[in-house]
Amino acid sequence: MHLLIELRRLIERIPPGSTVYLTATDPAAPLDLAAWCHFTGHHYLGPVSTTARRTTYAIKSDVSARRACDASPWCPGPSDPDADQRTR
Repeated sequence: MHLLIELRRLIERIPPGSTVYLTATDPAAPLDLAAWCHFTGHHYLGPVSTTARRTTYAIKSDVSARRACDASPWCPGPSDPDADQRTR
């Protein structure tokens, strides 16, 4: 869960279309990251580097992605009143 909280924090700070790289030791990380990206609309690019204990994963941000709430990375965030304008 900490990995997803960190991802949400990072993805909010970068411009759409940018790529975030996260390094994790949790064997569930690829499943959690892929599911979170599916939930929010960002793009899971998969593992890009692997060492004996850690793997680095890439996620590309998307302008039309949904925001996760601050309390939990798995709940929808507040509605963005400008989102409809950006997708038209």
